[in-house]
Amino acid sequence: MLELLLFTPLVAGTVMFIPGAWPRRILLLLTALAHITLASTVFIQVSANNNPVAFGGLLEPDDLGVVFLMIASILFLAVTFYSIGYLKQEEKKEVRRDIQKGDLFTNAPEARFLACLCFFVAAMTLVTVTPNLGALWVGIEVTTLASAPLIYFHRHRSSMEATWKYLMICSVGIALALLGNILMEVAFHRSAAPAGEGMNQLAAFIKTGANGGVDPLWLKASFIFVLVGYGTKMGLAPMHTWLPDAHSQAPSMVSGLLSGALLNCALLGILRSHQVMMAAGLGGFSSDLLVFFGLLSMVTAMVFIVGQGHYKRLLAYSSVEHMGILALACGIGGSAIFGGMLHALSHSLTKCMLFLVAGNILTRYHTFSSHDVSGLRQDMPLSGALWTAGFLAIVGSPPFSLFVSEFIILKGIFANGCILTAVVYLSALAVIFVGMSVPVLRMVQGTPSHDVTIDYHESAYSVLPPAVLCLAVLCLGFWVPDWLAAALNRAAALLGA
Repeated sequence: MLELLLFTPLVAGTVMFIPGAWPRRILLLLTALAHITLASTVFIQVSANNNPVAFGGLLEPDDLGVVFLMIASILFLAVTFYSIGYLKQEEKKEVRRDIQKGDLFTNAPEARFLACLCFFVAAMTLVTVTPNLGALWVGIEVTTLASAPLIYFHRHRSSMEATWKYLMICSVGIALALLGNILMEVAFHRSAAPAGEGMNQLAAFIKTGANGGVDPLWLKASFIFVLVGYGTKMGLAPMHTWLPDAHSQAPSMVSGLLSGALLNCALLGILRSHQVMMAAGLGGFSSDLLVFFGLLSMVTAMVFIVGQGHYKRLLAYSSVEHMGILALACGIGGSAIFGGMLHALSHSLTKCMLFLVAGNILTRYHTFSSHDVSGLRQDMPLSGALWTAGFLAIVGSPPFSLFVSEFIILKGIFANGCILTAVVYLSALAVIFVGMSVPVLRMVQGTPSHDVTIDYHESAYSVLPPAVLCLAVLCLGFWVPDWLAAALNRAAALLGA
């Protein structure tokens, strides 16, 4: 089962250069449907305590990993459906470079894009289903290589700059994370820990409940490098500098996957090391670092969101904020961790929805500036309504589920007696609410611009995926199903809740 889950997008990516645009798009849709079917099956098996083990333990998902697996799979399906209409629109605009006749790859830019999209999903699948810290590192590294061509899809000068910035900064981060893994290996070999654990500490060390079986100094150094390394990929401040450029220049469905799924994978890498720290009796050290970087990210996002006129960069800085909230929740512990798990799900659905709607706005107005967009409620009624609902959801307004998750996290902060942390948390949320409301409401209200040529019409491909995601976030604000609440509770329990 797990082999099929991992290799389905891999095989689809390798055969994505088949002739014809529509056969490739149909293959992508079939791949997304197969992936979410297999992921759901794995989710059910893990929830029933019947873990599907494969590759001798290299693939062995737990309750924490399958939550992020399902998020990535759901977003992949939404992005796939949106991409069909997006690629049709790109064909009409004829923005791709001319390709010489007789080239080996017919319509190569789209074929490369769809192939890399499949490889990207395969790499995120590996990250979520492996307990092996070495394999997890490989998966996160592959996400960097596979997603770089996705960011460069439009092949503009600005997208080239964003791609290189993404590659350089994230590669440095991944190298630091590798050094963290090496230091963790040193911590085990300098102790009385059982021999032969290798890079599979998570599976062997935590399950045996060992504590004090590692060198604490080396393990602390290991976590610092892992936090900085994967924190770079996650978008934690001050290592977030690649994120606004990459998210703003990538196609909107790629931005949705980057923000909604990739950042979660980097977070999972940090949480795996945090689990090792807790098993070794050093959870207080790692928790304090998570709280510090979480608050720093929220404050940094607050500063850049206020006055931000580029609406895709606005969403990117919002991702920095919400990654900070997740780090803060996991660092606080207790009931806040359950709020963090619900927040991870809600943020992913909401942010992907917002980026897809931003793609509709960009296609219609051909500008990134919120100052040049007005009258969405008249010009694009469906996208305008989704844009407004997405704004209310992402800033934590009731009745959306992000309000529920942020409130649970706040309760957890107060339960731990962290009054100063609560003050910073609430202050950042309040300022970000005001900062985001100005450009969003300016875009929705007002009179439509007559200088924009009307060459875009809202279609089912462009509206249905974000509408479904928006409906899911709204429903979760009223009711979290028992099976989902149980899954989130089990995931939170692995982090000490």
